[in-house]
Amino acid sequence: MTDSAITRSWGRIPLAVRAILSGFAVSTLGIGTWLAGLMVVPAPWWFLVMTGLLWMYWKYFSGSGWPASTVEYRRASFRMTRLPVAVWKLGLVAAVSFVVVFQSILVVNFRIVELPAEALTSEYDFAGMPVWLAWLGIVMASLVAGICEEVGYRGYMQVPLERRYGPATAIAVVAVVFLAAHLHQAWLPPFLIAGVIGSVMLGMLAWACRSLIPGMIGHMVMDIFNFSYWWSDVVGKFERRPIAETGMDAHFVAWTLLLTASLALFSWAVGRLIALRRENADPHPSSSSASR
Repeated sequence: MTDSAITRSWGRIPLAVRAILSGFAVSTLGIGTWLAGLMVVPAPWWFLVMTGLLWMYWKYFSGSGWPASTVEYRRASFRMTRLPVAVWKLGLVAAVSFVVVFQSILVVNFRIVELPAEALTSEYDFAGMPVWLAWLGIVMASLVAGICEEVGYRGYMQVPLERRYGPATAIAVVAVVFLAAHLHQAWLPPFLIAGVIGSVMLGMLAWACRSLIPGMIGHMVMDIFNFSYWWSDVVGKFERRPIAETGMDAHFVAWTLLLTASLALFSWAVGRLIALRRENADPHPSSSSASR
């Protein structure tokens, strides 16, 4: 089959299906490379190897390299937009707020239902590993997830859906697909609410900023907390009991208030970003190519 025939066949597939397949493939390529590297490259050299591969991944999917015919499509899907200082500041406020919201949801959740510690830590065992090597793994795993999942889901998947169906539908579809892609993980039920809310927040941030970078930063920081605390005991264990046993206490009230305040701060920051987007209503670069 010739390249033109492949292109025509791909073009006959509904845009929504193409977007989902493309985003999933782009994300899985990066994460799969990381997992394969862990199996074939000895520690700690996989850190250096993956750093180089992540740089190549970033360059290619942001628009560099062959073929030239897809450069604009890749730039648009990566949301390659130069951000004004005001957008940077608000984007970072929203990213930090996102991290606090996600962690607060987990704390509040596990004060209502008991923490399933064994299910959470079954896939991430750092026992017997030097602390410095454990932290290298945590940081690199967080970098890979933060970059590759944002590029795949909030970039290559969400951008064409935004163009065709609008941001609300696009963000909702991506959140559902993102959740479905994580159904294999044993710890999903306790993270169900946090996962859906987190995906929606990252989708809103990507659209409001016209950039993936603030969301990448928030995603990476969130996963550093998750890998080092919730999914392992590198920095300690969560030992609070459900309020059904302890009664309503200051710890639960404080985290509930923190959740409310951080969610309000995120909403404010995204609202300001949307206002700035409307004030500077330039079309997204290569918008027509994003729906190919």
